Amino acid sequence: MSPRIAPATPPYPSAVAHTLDRLKTPGDAPLSLFRTLARDERLFGRFTGSGLLDPGCLTLREREIVIHRTCALNRCGYEWGVHAALFAQAAGLDAEQLAATAAPGVAGCWTSREALLIALCDAVHVRADIDDALWARLAEAFAEEARIELMMLAGFYRTVSLLANGLRLEPEAFAAPFPA
Repeated sequence: MSPRIAPATPPYPSAVAHTLDRLKTPGDAPLSLFRTLARDERLFGRFTGSGLLDPGCLTLREREIVIHRTCALNRCGYEWGVHAALFAQAAGLDAEQLAATAAPGVAGCWTSREALLIALCDAVHVRADIDDALWARLAEAFAEEARIELMMLAGFYRTVSLLANGLRLEPEAFAAPFPA
């Protein structure tokens, strides 16, 4: 499949160029997702303006487990592969754990706290909701702000998955391959 909308090409508007410069990845090129969204400066600004990759209430590992699982549930190999290449090692996710983000159920490689993250992603994916029993378990493990951040991460990366899948973005050259 080829992309449905071609990425924007230089020269970019100055605000877009500045943001793309900040978002460069291996190979020194911005992701095709960002360059495609750059076709509309307003939407590009909304998407890149205040991301969730900053230090928040979650650890890098927790954040990446949620992102990987959400992308895997949505069969978004594009974003899953980008995060596997850019963040998995720093997050301490090994090959078994990366594969487990794309496998059904909760694998035995997760701690009990990490298993809650997988359960959260699965619930959000299926129902766009969290039942009371799971919420109570999450409340024992995560502060209120962290639970809000978890829901925002799952929702945002579902949106990212829709964009990457719907636009038919080809994998980035540096990205990890999505498990079959």
